[in-house]
Amino acid sequence: MLRRNFIALAGAATMALGGLPAMASDMPAPFDKPEDVTIALVRYLSTGDFFQAYLSGVESQAAALGVELRVFDSRQDAALQADMVDQAIALGVDGIVIQHGLTESMKEAAQRAVDAGIKVVAFDVNVENEAIPQIEQSDYLLGKMALDQALEDNGNAFTAGYVYVPGIAPLDRRHVAWEEVKAANPSITEAAQFGTLDNPIANSIANQARAVLQANPTINVVFAPYDEFAKGVKIAVDEAGLTDDIDIYSADVSTADISAMREPGSAWVATVATNPAVVGEASVRALALMLAGEDPGASVIVPPTLITQSFLNEQDIKNMDDLGEKMPQFRHADVAMSDWMPLPPR
Repeated sequence: MLRRNFIALAGAATMALGGLPAMASDMPAPFDKPEDVTIALVRYLSTGDFFQAYLSGVESQAAALGVELRVFDSRQDAALQADMVDQAIALGVDGIVIQHGLTESMKEAAQRAVDAGIKVVAFDVNVENEAIPQIEQSDYLLGKMALDQALEDNGNAFTAGYVYVPGIAPLDRRHVAWEEVKAANPSITEAAQFGTLDNPIANSIANQARAVLQANPTINVVFAPYDEFAKGVKIAVDEAGLTDDIDIYSADVSTADISAMREPGSAWVATVATNPAVVGEASVRALALMLAGEDPGASVIVPPTLITQSFLNEQDIKNMDDLGEKMPQFRHADVAMSDWMPLPPR
């Protein structure tokens, strides 16, 4: 049975989900009494379709396990995120999923949780702690596969705009791919680098991209390795009437992204992604394995897939459900699994 409790904590909304899965008595401790298990999700980023889908995956896997889930949303406040880890510790949670954040602010907070005997996993934030498994989408491959498609479409000589905010682990990993591709293809010119995570991210990026495109009229490729970045660039490209002159390559996907990519003449021609809901589920499963005394490994990687505009059009894919039907890897990733682990309904 599903129950929802809402409480206010330090001005942030905290959500609780709990229930009793079937055959709980056959599950290992502590999941033989799941109502006694509480886990926390401590978020740095939450704006955009990706993060809403990730949250839904965390919620659905927590519900399948029957545990209580508390969600802390720092809304990109690094100091508040660290405080929220301490709040979770004070509440006596059994496990914590840290979702994004900055290494310098989360490293010590994560260690405090470990010192308190709490199991911790980290998604897309490097907390530099061997006791904490890293959950990721193979961010290097997300960037590399998108850039490989850019090279296939445009050759190895083009003028690029690049959207990047350093210090965010997934963007830093994707940045490695960009630097490698530039080094291997010296005829690629990086005309401009820009980026921000100011909310709303897409609109903030659009404001920057307008100025960049006006100042650099030779740009014909934009590498925007986060879908909110790509949305912002697309807004600017559309407004400038440059849809036939610029190709956008990105990472991550959502139903809104699919719609934007399928607009007639859209400049957004390819993205590389996993299903963020599936990544959320895998994050909770990795934490559950640790709570059950099992080892999910130092790194839990959900493999990405190239998604092109032409594929979406050819298959008449309108949303994430359609994408899951055409790409089974978008329904489930067989990572951080155990025979006893219940999965959310499909």
